[in-house]
Amino acid sequence: MTQIASIAYKPDGQEVPPNEFLRVEIDQANLIADYGIEGDRKGGHPTRQLNLMSYETLTNLRVQGFYTEPGQMGEQIVIHQLDVDNLSAGTRLQLGASAVIEVVEPRNGCERFSRIQKRSLDLVKGQMGVMAKVISSGPIQVGDPVRVLK
Repeated sequence: MTQIASIAYKPDGQEVPPNEFLRVEIDQANLIADYGIEGDRKGGHPTRQLNLMSYETLTNLRVQGFYTEPGQMGEQIVIHQLDVDNLSAGTRLQLGASAVIEVVEPRNGCERFSRIQKRSLDLVKGQMGVMAKVISSGPIQVGDPVRVLK
């Protein structure tokens, strides 16, 4: 079943260590339309409200030596049994009972990612997931179903 495997966010007000992504793993969250995860320091960007990755991709990257515990790749939501890397811009997903998000663009890493992972970005090209924005607010939690909307 396609479902949320993990949720992580950057709590507002916490210091960010220079050589890691600050992400706190949580079991549930509120997605806020046009913002992202409630209380997330990264929220509010018009097009980069959420970083989504596939559980299966993270499993493959872990075998290659990447740090892939929740949030260590800079992701916020991990989805089990969905090829996130191949979702096209405009694709909408329903998370849980009511939250709806829309894929904006493929996610590209940055120099900070390379520094934290101690590996070249070239090794993860096409495997970084996607950026999305929240269309409809709603609560989500680990284990919630994920549906691709038509």
